[in-house]
Amino acid sequence: MKVLITGSKGFIGKNLLARLAYEKDIKLFEFDIENKSCDLEHFINEAEVIFHLAGINRPEKEEEFKTGNVELTNLICDHLERLGRKPTVVFSSSIQAGVENPYGRSKKAAEDILINWADKGNGRAVIFRLKNVFGKWCRPNYNSVVATFCHNISHNLPIVINDTERVLELVYIDDVVEGFIHIINELRNSQERYHDVKSYEFREIPRYFSITVGELANKLKRFHESRKKLLAPDFSDDFERFLYATFISYYDLEDISISLENKVDERGTLAEALKSREFGQIFVLRINPGQTRGNHFHHTKIEKFLVLEGQAHLKLKNIDNGTSAVFRLSSDRLQLIEIPPGYSHSIENIGSTPVIVLVWANEIFNQARPDTFYYEVKS
Repeated sequence: MKVLITGSKGFIGKNLLARLAYEKDIKLFEFDIENKSCDLEHFINEAEVIFHLAGINRPEKEEEFKTGNVELTNLICDHLERLGRKPTVVFSSSIQAGVENPYGRSKKAAEDILINWADKGNGRAVIFRLKNVFGKWCRPNYNSVVATFCHNISHNLPIVINDTERVLELVYIDDVVEGFIHIINELRNSQERYHDVKSYEFREIPRYFSITVGELANKLKRFHESRKKLLAPDFSDDFERFLYATFISYYDLEDISISLENKVDERGTLAEALKSREFGQIFVLRINPGQTRGNHFHHTKIEKFLVLEGQAHLKLKNIDNGTSAVFRLSSDRLQLIEIPPGYSHSIENIGSTPVIVLVWANEIFNQARPDTFYYEVKS
């Protein structure tokens, strides 16, 4: 299938392009500001599906709305009619198309041009009136408050909020892209690929998220501060997961590294790596040859041990009935051992090289209530 993307270097265009690049049966044509009208005509003559994403939403002069949104759409339809092409045209419009402002009027005018073209029996138009789209690669300090806040907060720059209670309705870029991909899949599965009972239709991205501007700013500030404390957000919440992924994408590469505190003694080292109020924490142990760590039990805390390098004995003893066991752990045969509450446990390096252990605990260590009690595990 041959697919043309206008605005291929814009926010939505880049994400769609990256997704379609992995579809084996897709041949892509890219049209952006550096291309000429003759390029557009050539691409249109080939394309079976056109994703018309190019447009202007924050120009220096108001008349640019007409040039970028209305005239380009008109040019596309003129080329299609003259060439006798009848593709499916997917248009990224905006919820602003229903608002009486220069941008909204230009989007509505572009919609009307496409509807008129489709109604003549020329092809099919699918119009998405998108809410505020957020995600990686969106340009900050332009027209997206999410992108601006993510960029500025991640770079320790100030943000400006005029109305903390203003409600934003947001859609995630991956949901938008999948909505577009769904149309391609519909065409793949249709016997009459370019025929539909409707010459045009409006579609929506069904999932969206509502948040006030003030809440958004506070959430992003918490992300920024929690990274320093090794705290991860609640990734079971889709919006939290999507927003955090977006936020992280705005850091400069030199800022994505976080130095860990290495607690050192004769036994080796311990470094906390990741914490979460929902799933607990992960830390890394380095045990020197001949050394032992542990010899304690927990009443409620659960831990999992995974030896990544070296050889070790993990010893367990039930402090109630004396039941005991020894596990020989090695990086040659990966085993994940879960330590039940009430079992004292120790891990001993039995090799000649350091042992590296990845440990997960189901709760963050609390110095005031450590739930860790000394009890030696004897052979």
